[in-house]
Amino acid sequence: MTINASGWRPEAPSNDAGAAPATFTGNKALMLEEALLFEIGAIDRTGVDLPEPPKVASRLNGIERNRPIGLPGLSEPEAVRHYTRLSRQNYGIDLGFFPLGSCTMKHNPRLNEKMARLPGFADLHPLTPIDGTQGALALIHLVGEWLKTLTGMPAIAMSPKAGAHGELCGLLAIRAAHEAQGDARKTILVPESAHGTNPATAAFAGYAVESIPATAEGRVDLDALKAKLSADVAGVMITNPNTCGLFERDMIAIADAIHAVGAYLYCDGANFNAIVGSVRPGDLGVDAMHINLHKTFSTPHGGGGPGSGPVVFSQALAPYAPLPFVEQHGDRFVLVEEETASEEHHEKAFGRMVAFHGQMGMFVRAAAYMMSHGADGLRQVSEDAVLSANYILRSLEDVLDAPFGASGPCMHEALFSDDGMAEGFTTLDIAKGLIDEGFHPMTMYFPLVVHGAMLIEPTETESKAALDQFIGALRSVAERAKAGDPALKAAPIHAPRRRLDETAAARKPVLVYKDPPLATAAE
Repeated sequence: MTINASGWRPEAPSNDAGAAPATFTGNKALMLEEALLFEIGAIDRTGVDLPEPPKVASRLNGIERNRPIGLPGLSEPEAVRHYTRLSRQNYGIDLGFFPLGSCTMKHNPRLNEKMARLPGFADLHPLTPIDGTQGALALIHLVGEWLKTLTGMPAIAMSPKAGAHGELCGLLAIRAAHEAQGDARKTILVPESAHGTNPATAAFAGYAVESIPATAEGRVDLDALKAKLSADVAGVMITNPNTCGLFERDMIAIADAIHAVGAYLYCDGANFNAIVGSVRPGDLGVDAMHINLHKTFSTPHGGGGPGSGPVVFSQALAPYAPLPFVEQHGDRFVLVEEETASEEHHEKAFGRMVAFHGQMGMFVRAAAYMMSHGADGLRQVSEDAVLSANYILRSLEDVLDAPFGASGPCMHEALFSDDGMAEGFTTLDIAKGLIDEGFHPMTMYFPLVVHGAMLIEPTETESKAALDQFIGALRSVAERAKAGDPALKAAPIHAPRRRLDETAAARKPVLVYKDPPLATAAE
């Protein structure tokens, strides 16, 4: 490839002279070696002169600090440079492809960010009177209507702050429904192919959790599920598409079996990005499903504060959905905040999940994303995401083991294992090798149904050129692992830090800085 008409291109000088000598600073050109704040500053100095505070009577009731706080003093340039240099070592979606399979890491359009910063949205106070929030309530209502239409569900709670928070919301509605019937149930069934938050949320809600095995093709074992259904089962939490990257084809049969014993079907909607515009969960018999706005509708992961995990409900669970919620009365929008409000038609609500309605910035971003794409655009987003995942799956299945490659097309993510690697080489080695290639590693060792799992979700926002580059890099690393390349066991070699002892780092973390011991001369 050339860069001008003459055919000239710059070339890096050869490195035949051997390894470069170490630098005095430890820096490698503009890859700067950054010390700790405690090593930059000192506790006996400060970067700013402050007047002596006036003597005042203590109001701490005898719990005053009687020793130095022990924080290092830095000047403003030292502090700014420290954090700026650290920020240059961060990896983010603005730098490159994020192949995480456990979380949809798509590009967030800057248009969404601009809309979220509009006056009236960005500076809205939660206690603003209803008359001053009509535009915001209209937008929340709009997003809710879009989500109900896309899922085929009649009711929605917009207030949950995240996916797991939405899971809890759905389970509390299920519990409220059973209690209203005088039927206190104690068990939630969770398939092995579900998200890890599902059993954790069920246990947190006070339910006993029983696992449902997966079939050889990576889907819910319908017969095993039916065998565990009883009058004590409150519900089943299914992730669809599941964490093996596959669509659960027996969803209607599963829903029918669950409803036959008086239980409810909860669907984890974290992977909704794969089916928007093609499948409506309500048509499959789902009773409750949370929607991660950050995964499917391009809001940030957290966004500098609470995220957003709206929950849609079936007609059976709608009366038990939490407060508050937005209603439209003619041209006016009302925020229903009490069980007795709005003609007492929501007196069965189990309560509320949060003090206020939700994270306004997330709603604005999601609305901008939906309206800019339109219904046909949202469907194309899902189809492109599925196409990208299948492109990666079929491009690498000859060099990486794809345990469910014969189960049909995958959905949003491609799943591989470390089967076939040279002895002693694992998924961890491949992940570390990808760091040297300039990529954030994929999700490792999840789902648990696959040994040495490597889960990759390319999303719809990556170009074919970007996918080809990633495929080439992963193929190269995988071939090295299969050949037993000893250099791969030392990866990453080119990163600011070499490979850590991850077990020791997890079990014996060093969380407190201690001055290194001073060297003393022998007597």
